[in-house]
Amino acid sequence: MDYQDIIKDWKNNKFKPLYWLEGEEDFFIDQVVNYAEHNLLSEADKGFNLTVLYGKDTDWATIINACRRYPMFAERQVVILKEAQAMRDLLKIEPYIDKPLESTVFVVAHKQGKLDGRSKMAKLVKERGVMLSTKKLYDNQIPQWAEAYVRSQGLAISEKACVMLADHIGNDLSRIANEIEKLMVNLPQGKKIDESDIEKYVGISKEYNVFELQNAIGQMDMTRAMRIVRYFSANPKAAPIQVVIPSLYGYFSKINLLFGAKGGEKEMAAALGVHPFFLKDYMSAARNFGPNGTERAILLLAQYNLRSIGIGDAGNEDGELMKEMVYRILRP
Repeated sequence: MDYQDIIKDWKNNKFKPLYWLEGEEDFFIDQVVNYAEHNLLSEADKGFNLTVLYGKDTDWATIINACRRYPMFAERQVVILKEAQAMRDLLKIEPYIDKPLESTVFVVAHKQGKLDGRSKMAKLVKERGVMLSTKKLYDNQIPQWAEAYVRSQGLAISEKACVMLADHIGNDLSRIANEIEKLMVNLPQGKKIDESDIEKYVGISKEYNVFELQNAIGQMDMTRAMRIVRYFSANPKAAPIQVVIPSLYGYFSKINLLFGAKGGEKEMAAALGVHPFFLKDYMSAARNFGPNGTERAILLLAQYNLRSIGIGDAGNEDGELMKEMVYRILRP
């Protein structure tokens, strides 16, 4: 069960007495908690039947007492424990987990950590309620997730705009969601989000971004690549070297996979973890660099990554390092 399934059940008036939300991805946990806090009870019922507690400020007895109360003038009450990972005696709520009250919806947000799956507590949670265990998405999963999130909000987005958004923000799902909400406010209903919208409302240049640098390098276009790098050098916040190097490393690592990939375009795109729309760009880059050139680029990126943190470098500015790195990748 993922976070959307939980919310869907709630919308259909299906409730369990316990929801344990844990793991590495705060965004999924926050989505469930926010819905529970703001949508499970009417405004009139919240005053008597909504209790929000914080792990660092509460104890096990307070939680159990809150959960064992019966709802007042309502079908159910909602008890939310936020920041459960900060609670020292959290495991002492085990007796309540074993015998929860059906009229209480108890939501526990335990971020950046998980229960030991072999423990009695974990087994009780799974038997008595719902456990949502989250993990960070890989970088190559972000564009697909962003596209699905946009679609869930009733909008559409172009593949390139989606990749621009993911490359610029990374795997911070909350930030991506916030930027998408900003686009929703500013764009007319039914408008498909494109690169121009990303440039205007998110602040990412459609010509000067890491995605376009990858494309220029893959096409062996020295003039365009150096123009983009000079822009980065003059505008360090647009794409710092600490963002550019991992992005290019991932790019060449995907190209390297092509040399051993088999099957049709769909299978190769899946092997690379990219949208099939972009496969032709990777295949073109693979032809341009070949296996040796690709391996050389990966080694250069590893070398410049060390230099960017001061190992084996005399203190060159990041912008100068980036220019030198891109020039050497394109001029063996």
